[in-house]
Amino acid sequence: MIQAVVILFSVLAIGGALALLLTRNVLYSAFFLLLTLLGVAALFVLSSADFLAVAQIMIYVGGVLVLIVFGVMLTHKTDPLNRSNQKPNAVLTNHRAWLWPVLLAGSMFAVLFQMLRQGNFVLLNRAAKYQTTVDTIGRQLMAEYLVPFEIAGVLLLVALVGAAYLAMPERN
Repeated sequence: MIQAVVILFSVLAIGGALALLLTRNVLYSAFFLLLTLLGVAALFVLSSADFLAVAQIMIYVGGVLVLIVFGVMLTHKTDPLNRSNQKPNAVLTNHRAWLWPVLLAGSMFAVLFQMLRQGNFVLLNRAAKYQTTVDTIGRQLMAEYLVPFEIAGVLLLVALVGAAYLAMPERN
């Protein structure tokens, strides 16, 4: 069962990446990038790399992709002369267009629900304390690697302030 889920998320990530490369619409590309990044995060979870999965979602999906979508939405301009030729609410009136997405979402839900029902979760079955990679990396960052972690934070702050200074319009 777990192999089917790995294959499902692999196909999701590869299919999203291929669609990202082949589409010409920038907004659709951003949505395909979302599918690809979520597929990769799911593969990280299935590989027991929970820190990488959380970092993938927080940094790439939560930061970079949202920035791309807002950039596309704020810079996209429509041609006012072409608006009269468009049909209003074409997606809402076509009920057959919803058939494949609903079937795909339903089948993904069924597979994932079955996996959760049959899953053997280590955290629930063990009496001993199970350390996740998030716990291990967090402890190492705050104990062994505190100085490099703080130096990296200060360098990122300096780079951010420098980028803001360079982006300011010149004042005479």
